[in-house]
Amino acid sequence: MPEPTKKEENEVPAPAPPPEEPSKEKEAGTTPAKEPSKEKEAGTTPAKDEEEVSPPSALPPEWSLGESPVGEEQDKQNANSQLSILFVEKPQGGTVKVGENITFIAKVKAEDLLRKPTVKWFKGKWMDLASKAGKHLQLKETFERHSRVYTFEMQIIKAKENYAGNYRCEVTYKDKFDSCSFDLEVHESTGTTPNIDIRSAFKRSGEGQDDAGELDFSGLLKRREVKQQEEEPEVDVWELLKNAKPSEYEKIAFQYGITDLRGMLKRLKRMRRVEKKSAAFAKILDPAYQVDKGGRVRFMVELADPKLEVKWYKNGQEIRPSTKYIFEHKGCQRILFINNCQMTDDSEYYVTAGDEKCSTELFVREPPIMVTKQLEDTTAYCGERVELECEVSEDDANVKWFKNGEEIIPGPKSRYRIRVEGKKHFLIIEGATKADSAEYSVMTTGGQSSAKLTVDLKPLKILTPLTDQTVNLGKEICLKCEISENITGKWTKNGLPVQESDRLKVVHKGRIHKLVIANALIEDEGDYVFAPDAYNVTLPAKVRVIDPPKIILDGLDADNTVTVIAGNKLRLEIPISGEPPPKAIWSRADKAIMEGSGRIRAESYPDSSTLVIDVAERDDSGVYHINLKNEAGEAHASIKIKVVDLPDPPVAPTVTEVGDDWCIMKWEPPAYDGGSPILGYFIERKKKQSSRWMRLNFDLCKETTFEPKKMIEGVAYEVRIFAVNAIGISKPSMPSRPFVPLAVTSPPTLLAVDSVTDTTVTMKWRPPDQIGAAGLDGYVLEYCFEGSDNWLPANKDLIDKTKFTITDLPTDSKIFVRVKAINAAGASEPKYYSQPILVKEIIEPPKIRIPRHLKQTYIRRVGEAVNLVIPFQGKPRPELTWKKDGVEIDKNQINIRNSETDTIIFIRKAERSHSGKYDLQVKVDKFVETASIDIQIVDRPGPPQSVKIEDVWGENVALTWTPPKDDGNAAITGYTIQKADKKSMEWFTVIEHYHRTNATITELVIGNEYYFRVFSENMCGLSEDATMTKESAVIAKDGKIYKNPVYEDFDFSEAPMFTQPLVNTYAIAGYNATLNCSVRGNPKPKITWMKNKVAIVDDPRYRMFSNQGVCTLEIRKPSPYDGGTYCCKAVNDLGTVEIECKLEVKGGLSFCRLLLQGVPPNIIDSYLRDVHSSNPEEY
Repeated sequence: MPEPTKKEENEVPAPAPPPEEPSKEKEAGTTPAKEPSKEKEAGTTPAKDEEEVSPPSALPPEWSLGESPVGEEQDKQNANSQLSILFVEKPQGGTVKVGENITFIAKVKAEDLLRKPTVKWFKGKWMDLASKAGKHLQLKETFERHSRVYTFEMQIIKAKENYAGNYRCEVTYKDKFDSCSFDLEVHESTGTTPNIDIRSAFKRSGEGQDDAGELDFSGLLKRREVKQQEEEPEVDVWELLKNAKPSEYEKIAFQYGITDLRGMLKRLKRMRRVEKKSAAFAKILDPAYQVDKGGRVRFMVELADPKLEVKWYKNGQEIRPSTKYIFEHKGCQRILFINNCQMTDDSEYYVTAGDEKCSTELFVREPPIMVTKQLEDTTAYCGERVELECEVSEDDANVKWFKNGEEIIPGPKSRYRIRVEGKKHFLIIEGATKADSAEYSVMTTGGQSSAKLTVDLKPLKILTPLTDQTVNLGKEICLKCEISENITGKWTKNGLPVQESDRLKVVHKGRIHKLVIANALIEDEGDYVFAPDAYNVTLPAKVRVIDPPKIILDGLDADNTVTVIAGNKLRLEIPISGEPPPKAIWSRADKAIMEGSGRIRAESYPDSSTLVIDVAERDDSGVYHINLKNEAGEAHASIKIKVVDLPDPPVAPTVTEVGDDWCIMKWEPPAYDGGSPILGYFIERKKKQSSRWMRLNFDLCKETTFEPKKMIEGVAYEVRIFAVNAIGISKPSMPSRPFVPLAVTSPPTLLAVDSVTDTTVTMKWRPPDQIGAAGLDGYVLEYCFEGSDNWLPANKDLIDKTKFTITDLPTDSKIFVRVKAINAAGASEPKYYSQPILVKEIIEPPKIRIPRHLKQTYIRRVGEAVNLVIPFQGKPRPELTWKKDGVEIDKNQINIRNSETDTIIFIRKAERSHSGKYDLQVKVDKFVETASIDIQIVDRPGPPQSVKIEDVWGENVALTWTPPKDDGNAAITGYTIQKADKKSMEWFTVIEHYHRTNATITELVIGNEYYFRVFSENMCGLSEDATMTKESAVIAKDGKIYKNPVYEDFDFSEAPMFTQPLVNTYAIAGYNATLNCSVRGNPKPKITWMKNKVAIVDDPRYRMFSNQGVCTLEIRKPSPYDGGTYCCKAVNDLGTVEIECKLEVKGGLSFCRLLLQGVPPNIIDSYLRDVHSSNPEEY
């Protein structure tokens, strides 16, 4: 919002004049467009008949609605008068009446703009009007293609009084910015004499709710919390303001809580106007009405003529009868009732009778939020969840909670949570403690409530009491109890405290308490009591120690295991003791073994008990229990009977790693080992397509891993396992999944530092020497800092190139670097850089590497392109300067392109003016290196200056000439002399490449008359024009008979000869390949192609071409079978000639990948030959 208005005490603002009666057109909501000149006059010319009312001095800033001070207005006028950067037409201030429309226009020229500029409209200093667009505000934009002008419009529809103020339009495009301010004045359309409660009318909140889009800016005023005071209705504030001085307005407004001072002043101006008596209304509406939210309001007017038709309007829209709006007629009175008033009903209303109308404003006030359900006192136990509940009069109201007068602020670390369910509000305390006992209160805008929370200890519950125990002599006594709370306690024996020792231990874990006595003795008998602390509760128990029966197992193994081979009989006799003699019961898996004649039976004797198993089976293995019982107690023993057999076959093995001719396989031991430990395993393998298994080990493999070797790379294999125990060899396992041996590559080679800066290190390397059938997928570059073993990857994804830059390194740090090659078989061994690398850019003095061909004068012809690349060295990046003949180079004629390692001079079309000495200066810090290049642009020379006939005799003519003026910037290398018979004037060359400036032309035809001309010649060729003799030379007849010389016909016949031979070629399987050569001969030779000395005839896989002596053989989609020696044979009448070449067809993943990575074919071929020689059996 704009700053508050500052005016002199003597300055008096002019009140608005009484508005004229609105026309029917305006009442209907259609306002005709105004002319721009009238709008400007209305916005700048004050009304002459306005009264002067002095406002209070030093208004508080929250009471100002943005009227600009005099100095600020002057600054705006100065700013608007300055030359605009983007605006072609700026929006101008204007005046509008309430309910009418007004439009502001801004135009921006788009000739220099590549895209649409950004335009924003503001009211005051900060309020963006884009969020207020709706039924009262519309923003539009258009673009005229012919004039290339953007037009931005802001239209205010049915203006209200609070729309008045200062507005601003801002336009932005990249780094350009332009702004323009303008004012809007809104005048009342009708005058009324207010007689309302001023304190209620001008405390309006301005909340629009459903009426979105209305420009109600009063909500932007600062709100001040004012304590509610008792209203004094007997005080008439309007009478106070009428009779008070303007300087006292502020004091009165502050005293009676009026915040909308500007609205109050405007209404006071209307009250001071002389009201015109209405002809239609005997009694008009009050200026304003006030009602509580949800209440009912009554509007009443009295008509002078009861026959007039009355219409009621809200915000310009006619009100229709409904349950909310009720109309009533009483004589001349016309009454409107509005039921259940809401905040959306807070607006302007008016009533029309004939051509007249009167208006009023309705203010809806929100009631305070009350506490409808009070908090209740609550009692809880420690650790419980506590909820305090209250209910307020409105949904989702703002409620604050307090504990002992301090506000509770919930958060992630707070134990308090607040939950709202409509009108209900809850305070939740998780895991209450005694510290939570306090007085809690809740506060709203209209009331408060409080309650006390008491947190006590929970009643103690005995979850598991102590039990009486009878314990065998030498056994452990364990007294255990569980209570509901985690508290300590004390143990007593026969009324005396229990003392801990090596044999007696007291255990407390949570709510469980134990007393453990090892190796029970007779004196350990007694009455034991446990008493929890802080509670008057005891838990008693009695303990008895007795001597039970015994089972003697001295004749068995340490783990009581008896082994029997499947199919044999087992008779197990166990000595027993006890008095009285105990009764023996054998059982297995809770199933008793009875005495009798079954296959498994028990036999009892006075001093022993026997278990008999006839013909043992695998299922008989397990734990057998013997129980002895007498009056003193019981004895129990477990005996493990193991029936041994052949083991089950193991599960199919898993191949975890593969190499070029090896793999690592793992497997799990068989689920059943036959009852005997597995001694080892036999391993077999076979090729996937074969049925013949081959054993790989003749000595038992003790481990569950094995490494088969000597396999063929690229061939699929399967493996299986046999388990062996003391009984024998199991059946074979299921075969493993097929696998193909593949080898990782050898480490990359030639790892070196390419460049170093303050934060980066660039490394480069060469591909591995050995790649294998798996090919090469990429590289991983890793580094670690000096003093650390933590290797960090420099690249997240695999890279194909053999160069990479490590970034974001700290300056002056030292790093170690290594690189690995990755393929389907895994990562290769890393290649380490031999020493740590210091991350710091080293200053390297500059050095210019002039190419050898530029150390001499560089010569080019006119019109040719000049493209010179001059490498240089130096770090950090050097500064380069070019000069031509000591003067800076004109970059409009000569292009200079610089990189980190070289500089390029590029001239698209050379001219002779580009000739000269070019000086290059390379500077790094204080080091400077210079070099010079001589460039000579040459052209064809001009013709000789003059040509003269010095003498004519017999059949001879002597000529002389002078060198040309323009030698084309190159030395004259010779001259060309031509002659022409005067009759035909057809020119014939007589002498070429002649170096002298005089010559004698001989063997001329007697009786003819000749002209001569001479061309100059340099390295670019002959001159475009020639200089001709002015006179002619006449060869006179002297009586001699001229005889024509006899010439022999030239023999053009020639034996065949290859001018371009065939070359050895590599082809990729599946891609067409061609063999080319060229042959010469006369008569034209016949061409025959052969493969391995066999002629190729009518084979659709081959196509043969011959054009102008160039012979081509095309092989369509060759396979390795197409490799071999190809021969081209040329034959004519004079001879025969042949030429051969070798074609090798390469296929497979390795060759293609290496070729795509830029490795030369000869290196690929050498590499594959080495692989072939090292593994001949695979090929």
